[in-house]
Amino acid sequence: MSTPYVLVLYYSRNGATEKMAMQIARGIESVSGIEARVRTVPPVSANSEQSIAAVPNEGAMYCSDEDLKECAGLALGSPTRFGNMAAPLKYFLDGTSSLWMSGALSGKPASVFTSTGSMHGGQETTLLSMMIPLMHQGMVISGLPYTEKALHDTTTGGTPYGASHTEMGTNGALSEHETALCQALGKRLATLARKLNS
Repeated sequence: MSTPYVLVLYYSRNGATEKMAMQIARGIESVSGIEARVRTVPPVSANSEQSIAAVPNEGAMYCSDEDLKECAGLALGSPTRFGNMAAPLKYFLDGTSSLWMSGALSGKPASVFTSTGSMHGGQETTLLSMMIPLMHQGMVISGLPYTEKALHDTTTGGTPYGASHTEMGTNGALSEHETALCQALGKRLATLARKLNS
């Protein structure tokens, strides 16, 4: 029997959301009996004739329906686009109606994470809007409780709705608090997934 895994599924344009995904995966891997599986989604193009490579040249592999169907939990991440998730991630989620019809994700835990270019760039609306399709899938949403000290101390990213990063001249580098909150989110999600999977 294979080890259950939490899927860390993200889209990243400039690398910050990818860095968050890696820290969330570290948090997941800190919990025994569960693994992290990191996946991304392809970009979308206004040119409908453009073909996308089946496997990225570098970084995480593209997510398949099977990756999503078989996961024990899900961490979903995207940069903010006008207070919402980026189009490539929304496009991917729009194609998961067969999983919704079968109830494949129902009862599994999920968390969300995002990055923005500025402090008031729509982090919380992005996180909340990312929860909506997950709730339609029947997933159990988990945020970051204020028992996480870094949530009190941060002057950069971090919300009770999920992990976040604020760019503001950091060149995509995560702050100490952002890193701690990403790892805490991964650990919390993995712990829930392990409990619900047993």
